Amino acid sequence: MTSFGYTLMTEQAGPRSLVDHAVGAESHGFDFAVMSDHYSPWLESQGHAPYAWSVLGAVAQATSELPLMTYVTCPTMRYHPAVVAQKAATLQLLSRGRFTLGLGSGENLNEHTVGAGWPHVSTRHAMLEEALEIIRALLDGGLVDYDGEHFQVDAARIWDLPDDGVPIGLAVGGPAVIERCAALADHLVATEPKPELVDAWNATDGAHVIGNGTRAVGQIPISWDPSSVEAATERAHDQFRWFAGGWSVNSDLPTTAGFEGASKYVRPGDVAESIPCGPDLDAIVDAVRPFWEAGFTDVALVQIGGDTQEAFLEQAAEPLLEKLREEAPDRPWAREPISS
Repeated sequence: MTSFGYTLMTEQAGPRSLVDHAVGAESHGFDFAVMSDHYSPWLESQGHAPYAWSVLGAVAQATSELPLMTYVTCPTMRYHPAVVAQKAATLQLLSRGRFTLGLGSGENLNEHTVGAGWPHVSTRHAMLEEALEIIRALLDGGLVDYDGEHFQVDAARIWDLPDDGVPIGLAVGGPAVIERCAALADHLVATEPKPELVDAWNATDGAHVIGNGTRAVGQIPISWDPSSVEAATERAHDQFRWFAGGWSVNSDLPTTAGFEGASKYVRPGDVAESIPCGPDLDAIVDAVRPFWEAGFTDVALVQIGGDTQEAFLEQAAEPLLEKLREEAPDRPWAREPISS
């Protein structure tokens, strides 16, 4: 059965509100929750960027059953991978086994803040591979020494370690990172419903095949509004027009001002073409459908607008989840792979 999640988007709400939203997501029936891990919002109008790991610790105590996931953490620039492993182990203990560590190669917007520059994409992939090796070794227990091209670890050990470890999700945008890193992860993470990503993952030596416990986790923004399509579109344009840039642009721009400039010619109608806007729940279902058709097992929804979360959860979440579960197949990953 396809699982549907709720996104705790740190760029559009403060820490206390995010905890409240997580409690609401659990009570209204979402299957899991994911949280962004950013130092900056995409646009100044979003207005927030609390420290995700502090918030996740609070969410772990405020909820009881809701599975949690970072979507995603970059373990190579702001954080050393050894520190990420320690944080993940601690959160897994606090959540009593409900946490998945989502990892990716990051964005310049968030990672340049430590003054280490922004490497070429091939270097970022090499750094991610080393980080995954370090994190895996530390979460397996024991004393770890590591001497890589990008990272060194000297006699490190995680002293508070969960018995069942921490599953790792890997954010992928194309075949290069899949080929290099999929065998070091447990689950696929992607923001676009591309069946070729699932096929490439399943075909990689050493990677866990999607299904039977291995997940392909997607994410989609929506702008539900009870009043009108126009209000929903205006809000989506104000806070999510950066989404139209695509990953190749979004990963490299360094500041909110850069995103303002890159998106200044994006029109409200352009946003509405890629994001379902308005009160029509069936339109949201149709927008989510490509993910399960592509073989994704999980889809996290991003409701746009920090001040709309309570209304969305109270008024729309349960009927929307019912519609999604009625439409989604029992085994979305049981799909014929794309022929080469």
